[in-house]
Amino acid sequence: MPNIKSAKKRVKTSQNANERNKVVRSRLKTAIKRVRTAEDALSAELEYKKAQILLDRAATDRTLHPNAVARIKSRLSRTFSS
Repeated sequence: MPNIKSAKKRVKTSQNANERNKVVRSRLKTAIKRVRTAEDALSAELEYKKAQILLDRAATDRTLHPNAVARIKSRLSRTFSS
């Protein structure tokens, strides 16, 4: 347990950020799963658009690295385009 006041604050801040990021990552995983398990190409494309918004927001907030988001979006787009 930290003794310095700033270190105590940093622990609390990190915990809050961790909980926030956990929610974002969970929503992303669900959105990605919905794209991959879509019945047809049309529903997959609709789910992809929803997932794309969440992914872009995660990249903007730096929850995920922007290059990782680009890679995920690229791989997802191949699922319904082929």
